[in-house]
Amino acid sequence: MINNNRDSIRIASLVIIGLFILFTIRLWQLQVLQGKEYRKISTENMLRIIKIPAPRGIIYDRNGIPLVKNSPYFYASLMPEHLENVDINSLAEILGLNSVDLYAKINKKRLNPFEPIKLKESLTFAEIAAVEARRSDFPGLIIDIDMSREYLYGDVGAHLIGYLGKINPSQSKDPEFRDVPPDAFIGQWGAELLFDRTLRGTFGERIIEVDALGREIRPLQDKPPVKGDDLRLSIDINLQKAAEELYADRAGALVALNPNTGEVLGFVSKPSFDPNKFARGISYDQWIELNQDKKLPMLNRALQSQYPPGSTFKIVTATAALNEGVITPETKVNCSGGINYGTWRFGCWKKNGHGTISLHRAIVESCDVYFYEAGKRVGIDKLAEYARRLGLGSETGLPLVKERAGLIPDTKWKLEKRNQQWYLGETFNAAIGQGYVAVTPMQMAQLMSAVANGGFIYSPTIIKLETLPSPARKADVKPETLELVKNGLYGVVNEAGGTGGASRSKIVTVGGKTGTAQVVGIRKSSNLLPERFRDHAWFVAFAPVEKTEIALCAFVEHGGHGGGAAAPIAKLAIEGYFKNKGAERIQGSKEQKKDKNAEN
Repeated sequence: MINNNRDSIRIASLVIIGLFILFTIRLWQLQVLQGKEYRKISTENMLRIIKIPAPRGIIYDRNGIPLVKNSPYFYASLMPEHLENVDINSLAEILGLNSVDLYAKINKKRLNPFEPIKLKESLTFAEIAAVEARRSDFPGLIIDIDMSREYLYGDVGAHLIGYLGKINPSQSKDPEFRDVPPDAFIGQWGAELLFDRTLRGTFGERIIEVDALGREIRPLQDKPPVKGDDLRLSIDINLQKAAEELYADRAGALVALNPNTGEVLGFVSKPSFDPNKFARGISYDQWIELNQDKKLPMLNRALQSQYPPGSTFKIVTATAALNEGVITPETKVNCSGGINYGTWRFGCWKKNGHGTISLHRAIVESCDVYFYEAGKRVGIDKLAEYARRLGLGSETGLPLVKERAGLIPDTKWKLEKRNQQWYLGETFNAAIGQGYVAVTPMQMAQLMSAVANGGFIYSPTIIKLETLPSPARKADVKPETLELVKNGLYGVVNEAGGTGGASRSKIVTVGGKTGTAQVVGIRKSSNLLPERFRDHAWFVAFAPVEKTEIALCAFVEHGGHGGGAAAPIAKLAIEGYFKNKGAERIQGSKEQKKDKNAEN
């Protein structure tokens, strides 16, 4: 009997101990293993954590003119835990949304049960009033405020300034964006992307206590946001605006550089796009429409399109032939309108020829026959070498988009790529910027900078520099060679018979070179051809000739002759730059006088 009692007590004790162990394990599981999760659920039921956007840094042009501004806007969100209590169809009606789209948006965001679901952005005051009037019908529906970007000049400079867009899934996994809310806007293009970390600032955080309807009861904790740093770009927005207006509906590109620093003073790619469409979230249909536009507004033509440079390449041919000593300034060639090579005839643009002509006049009048001879004497491999010395055939390093390198062909390239030998006729074509030769407008602007500044090549930058940078390298070209070429480029614009007379200016001395790049082998008036078959128009320039402050390339796609289409654009862009500089000096002197008067 006693033994039975002892056994019963022992069994009961073991059961109690087992139950105690089970309760202890479960308690440990709830408080230790899952404690953080349950504490979060409990806290989320009465607390709401709101990310406060930081005011984004303002982007200015080189003269301190603001290019963007921050604008507040309202949006409606729904706390996920209230989904079961909300009539989605009625909510869609109040917000002016399609109920199917609203269901899709909610289901997409239900992965995180604690993250508010953003339903609609850019609410009007009428929509806000409608929501507030029926707040009790929609528990967990909240109205919040965020910051948007407004691009003050619309599509002007869009390829350089860039735009904001919502953080995408791959970016959300990047440690760089770990503190950025999932629906936040970040830089996705241009300067907005390149300097996003600087401009973005640091998000703030506000913790509030809310009631069952999601209404705020009282604030508990505030961590203010930190504004992003401002950014001063190197571009002159007045030059930029004037240049873009000159292009009107034509496609093309213009790049203007400070040849003494590499600063980008103007950067045009036409047609362009309006970054304001992205500022508060572009729709899928709008994005598809933009990317399927046959005019390719999203293509950065200054960096991503490469074309035959036409007669602007004669700058390279003249430099190579002079520097190698195969011609001198006095070397004369007789141009009768073309030359024969085997069964082929290589014509000059001037059908009746230029007669006997020396280097200077050959540059001024852009005589093709003279440069056929110069190219023949220097040879394709040396010609290619000098093109590369002056910056062609490789990326310039401006990190706005994936840049194309262009093509500078030589005998090795043709053997490797075509498994063919090089022919003299191909040298004739290359010497005048036709055939396989391909360049970008950015490269040609950099080439003109190097010619104008004595052979120095600077890394291009879109940021206004406070100190003079060191050049990236120096082209191995004799100074006297570059002076002779520069003198010829002065004549192109300012001497009788020069092909660039349309760029002659009364306010600054311009030097430059026209180029007309043939698109198809049809000798016919450009006006009689369909636009897609018309020649491309080039003009490269620098000013003032005496002490250069600006070098540029203007390119008009299917624009016809360089002297007629591109040179006038270059002229007005250059004049706009110097007029703006004059206005700055006047304004600066006025401010100095004010300061002195204040001191007195």
